Amino acid sequence: MSDEINNTNAENHDELPDAQNGELASNTIPLSGLYENWFLDYASYVILDRAVPHINDGFKPVQRRILHSLREMDDGRYNKAANVIGNTMKYHPHGDASIGDAMVQIGQKDLLIDCQGNWGDPITGDSAAAPRYIEARLSKFANDVVFNPDTTEWQLSYDGRNNEPITLPVKFPLLLAQGAEGIAVGLATKIMPHNFVELIDGCIQALQGERPDIYPDFPTGGMADVSLYNEGTRGGKIRVRAKIEERDKKTLAITEIPFGTTTGSLIDSVVAANDKGKIKIKKIEDNTAENVEIIVHLAPGISPDMTIDALYAFTSCENAISPNTCVIKDSRPHFMSVNDILIENAKQTKALLKKELEIRLHELQEKIFFSSLLKIFIGEGMYKNSQYEQAGDFKTVVAVLHDLFTPFFDQFYREITSDDYKRLIDKPMSSITRFDVAKADEQMKSLENEIKEVKRHLRELTAYAIRWFEYLREKYGKGRERKTEIRIFDKVEAAQVALANAKLYVNREEGFIGTNMKKDEFVSECSDIDDIITFRSDGKYSINKIQDKIFVGKDIIHVAVFKKGDDRTTYNAIYKDGASGISYVKRFAVTGVTRDKPYDISKGAKGSKVLYFTANANGEAEVVNIQLRPHSQLRKLNFDIDFAELAIKGRGSQGNIVSKYPIKKITFKNAGVSTLAGRKIWYDATLQRLNADERGTYLGEFDGADKILLVMPDGSYELSTFDLNNHFDEKMIRLERFAPDHVYTAIQQDGKTGTYYVKRFKFDEIPVGKRVKFINEEAGSRLILLTNGLEPVVRLNILKGKSQTPEQFEQLLPEIIDVKGLKAQGNRLSFHKVENIKLLTEEIDLSTLTRTKTEAEPAEAITTGEQQKPAPAENNEVKQNSGPTMEITNPDDINLDEDGQVSLF
Repeated sequence: MSDEINNTNAENHDELPDAQNGELASNTIPLSGLYENWFLDYASYVILDRAVPHINDGFKPVQRRILHSLREMDDGRYNKAANVIGNTMKYHPHGDASIGDAMVQIGQKDLLIDCQGNWGDPITGDSAAAPRYIEARLSKFANDVVFNPDTTEWQLSYDGRNNEPITLPVKFPLLLAQGAEGIAVGLATKIMPHNFVELIDGCIQALQGERPDIYPDFPTGGMADVSLYNEGTRGGKIRVRAKIEERDKKTLAITEIPFGTTTGSLIDSVVAANDKGKIKIKKIEDNTAENVEIIVHLAPGISPDMTIDALYAFTSCENAISPNTCVIKDSRPHFMSVNDILIENAKQTKALLKKELEIRLHELQEKIFFSSLLKIFIGEGMYKNSQYEQAGDFKTVVAVLHDLFTPFFDQFYREITSDDYKRLIDKPMSSITRFDVAKADEQMKSLENEIKEVKRHLRELTAYAIRWFEYLREKYGKGRERKTEIRIFDKVEAAQVALANAKLYVNREEGFIGTNMKKDEFVSECSDIDDIITFRSDGKYSINKIQDKIFVGKDIIHVAVFKKGDDRTTYNAIYKDGASGISYVKRFAVTGVTRDKPYDISKGAKGSKVLYFTANANGEAEVVNIQLRPHSQLRKLNFDIDFAELAIKGRGSQGNIVSKYPIKKITFKNAGVSTLAGRKIWYDATLQRLNADERGTYLGEFDGADKILLVMPDGSYELSTFDLNNHFDEKMIRLERFAPDHVYTAIQQDGKTGTYYVKRFKFDEIPVGKRVKFINEEAGSRLILLTNGLEPVVRLNILKGKSQTPEQFEQLLPEIIDVKGLKAQGNRLSFHKVENIKLLTEEIDLSTLTRTKTEAEPAEAITTGEQQKPAPAENNEVKQNSGPTMEITNPDDINLDEDGQVSLF
């Protein structure tokens, strides 16, 4: 037998070699054939009968059988889930556990099943109670939309004892409303849930000949970036985020979670990130009840804005979902876009409605047909005809009636059959003698009117289908508004928000850096995912991933955490070229390099040395003094170099010549100022973030202590820095550059008296993050209007006098009141009843604001627009280079002379 098996594997023939008994086993199938057929059968079975939903009704077979069982058992009362599961087993051959799980999933979607008892919570991850403790019945929506035995196609169940639907006649895009997920053999499906109302609107669009465009809506709420959704097809992606609120500077609250997570899994991810040092929190509390509320208490000194970004970067507060829309259509799996599925569902609904109308039309025609038949039968006295009365058998009766009805055949829409005559014969004589002709005519007229209505619907089928969807929206759309906010997310760079959970050390002489070198020189705090930039005395520099200990080259002169894309950190250097002996000076920035690749400040010649080097975080340019060694051809041995006079060039530039002769000494003379312009900042209202990429509204050029003004609808304000990592409240009504000397005008309504007051004031310079009210503290007080216009004018509609005569006029607000303090109540806007207030003056663009400082005016003078030219010294406040920001090196030994200056020998 083993020989036979070996021969079978070796040669894929239809027949085996002769067996030991000499007979030819011609009916044996090779093993390879068995595997091929069985695998294809199994794959086809799993795809069609288990894992992938059908496009027509949106159900997998187990879901369809559960709904059919619920309909079969429906008497208006709740049924035990265990009983429903038991009844479904007549149709589904895979056991009660799979049926119970599928039933709970349908119930949790709150669309088709009216649930009673503990059905679990997909948001918290709590499981449902046992099936014997929970109950279910079909929802009103399911009864309206899912079932119609007259339009259902039936098939025998797996054991042949019962009929079950091939697909249910669903008149709604149920697949897209509920979503679906399944793994089959060789393919998978992942269809996102979509909004109920938006699906109806999309179906109406499709019926009107427009192409709909729908996006997911998740039951967990949260936010979603669907810019790469790609209509739900393979290759698309959705980024989903939790909604995180800043309750105060020490507390964050997660109020909505991303789809695919639970409160428990999200909390676990936050705790894990804290344990790994990615974020730093004091504690986390789960206060979730009816609504999600996860409270994150921050550790002292931790920025809430940075923590929010870190939560998105390192925890389940942000996830990416890859949709893969695969459905069964025409008994085969198809990959389709959600918009195409919606169009198909709209067409199918229209076809089902047409089928229902045609069935109803036939029913009405049959009713009129028989009513007319009965009316003639009685009205013409056919039942008293002697031939009819003397007929001895059914065949003779049919022949007699056929002759009697012959003159009336043209009144009927179809031929009269023997079954119709049987119905006449079976009519009791009592009903014949009590037949009311007038009532019958009235009933037939009502039926004819209904037939006209049905035929009109069939002629105007598209409009009828649209009215059907509008009916569903009106009846079931309330409370099904969109839960997930569609947003475009900015990409959170993990390296920018990673917590400084490690310490960077350096051994300059031996050339090692790392986090596990505690006996060596401490450099700075860093995170375990940072990149580190190191410069050496030979002019070489490189960027390396932080590690416990790594060799980067001997004689390190500068080491720091590297920020990719940082165009403000400027390096000032003087180096000697090893080939020519010429000294060069250069200023450059390092914005992006290849990790672990060596680069060179100098021209790369052997023997090159860095003579002077500083790293300046904001482009500062100091002044240094150069002393040359005495030489017969030199008259001037001492001169200054002001780095501010040099342009900042690329990292590969050669630089300007300092001297062709040897340098004796380089002395730091005095610190300089930043040569970089202020940072231009924009606000992107879509992302609700600041940026320097020219997206959104331009706020101005910021530098130093400049701040941003935020005004809230409750009449409070706060100041913010222009840090690009800041988050902003989506409810704020004003975001602009803070101008402490600019006058604002506000109209407020007193909460106690209802009186309107106008006030003019300047916003105080308060600590960043502190919120202060600038309107009346009385409960119920409201901010009606706030403008930064210089001479604001409003149009007032008032009711004047006892007769309440309406009057309209324009009012210049500075005429009512002078500039007062922030807390002033203000003057009354009008002594009459104010009906409406409209601002007529345009706002001032504060993005052109400039700050100037002179010796005569130690305080800052603030100007806007073209009112005052900026002084030449704008943004030129002196900033000292001290400590680790300046390092001086020499190719030879470094000594201090008697004046304490660096002396080079």
